[in-house]
Amino acid sequence: MRLQKYLAICGVASRRKSEELIQTGNVSVNNEIITEMGTVIDPDKDIIKVYGAVVKPEEEKLYIMINKPTGYVTTVADQFNRSKVTDLVDVKERVYPVGRLDYNTSGLLLLTNDGDMAYKLTHPKFKVEKVYMAKIKGKPTVSEMKSFEAGLKIEDYVTLPAKIRIVKEYQGETLVEIMIREGRNRQVRKMCDAIGHPVVDLMRISVGELQLGDLPIGKWRYLLNKEVEYLKNL
Repeated sequence: MRLQKYLAICGVASRRKSEELIQTGNVSVNNEIITEMGTVIDPDKDIIKVYGAVVKPEEEKLYIMINKPTGYVTTVADQFNRSKVTDLVDVKERVYPVGRLDYNTSGLLLLTNDGDMAYKLTHPKFKVEKVYMAKIKGKPTVSEMKSFEAGLKIEDYVTLPAKIRIVKEYQGETLVEIMIREGRNRQVRKMCDAIGHPVVDLMRISVGELQLGDLPIGKWRYLLNKEVEYLKNL
């Protein structure tokens, strides 16, 4: 089994984050630091450690939804000792965030120890819709919204087709609903910047068929059986 897949199965992190852990020298196999991608291990014989601690597969898979407040990072460790979303969840099993919501963004975030599930939700090829409510400066024109929906050049990539619609107008600001099918770093904010309407406030309200609903800010719940089944059938 490839090392990064094993780490995901163990609930250490998603496959992508597991690859980062390997590349940065935080993973060892039989006490030898491994930095090469694609390393194959034998789960029954090899001893795998992350940050010096032995990791083994989690027996029970957990699926949690949290309404992330602003002022929290979506990582399991932070070099600046900032508050982490995992601090808000009281479970004995080790879980990690699925994808990211940046420090100043609130809303629906999933946490799990199921690496394969996290992979499906974060990899662009599965095209899982993510919907945000964004308060932006000014009011976008029809032309700007068409550009937004067609795909924008952001740094070294072009965004996938998206959707944007005006929900409510304020004095000097507009509330818009935005749907994207990928989740690059600060993508919604960068897309709004690209059409000249910076984000003032941003909240994610759904991921695929999973809805934030009336879950209070800072609170969490386990996913319902039907929600877990939906994720497994992606």
